[in-house]
Amino acid sequence: MTISLDHSDIALTPAAAARVAAIAAKQAKPAILRLSVEGGGCSGFQYRFGLAEAVEADDTVAEVDGVRLVVDPISLDLVRGAQVDFIDNLGGAHFAVTNPNAASGCGCGTSFSI
Repeated sequence: MTISLDHSDIALTPAAAARVAAIAAKQAKPAILRLSVEGGGCSGFQYRFGLAEAVEADDTVAEVDGVRLVVDPISLDLVRGAQVDFIDNLGGAHFAVTNPNAASGCGCGTSFSI
């Protein structure tokens, strides 16, 4: 179950939550995944993932199984309504963002344009 300030803001799948929990446990860090958007990449913007030490006061938070996904207000404008998943298949293992705001993306799946 996803809990957030507004369910339409951002979502985290159970598969992504499980992966974050495993990584955080190995690194002895809190199970908080930060998603941010930066300029760059082959399509104009790129996603950045990292473990966070804490939730900032202005972050939007989605929580699944005790794992939190946090997004800052500037990045949220570019990923509002998105879902973060963890994909593990023959093509490799990676976090994937399904972003309804992206007009186009690139083959690597880490950059997008609006």
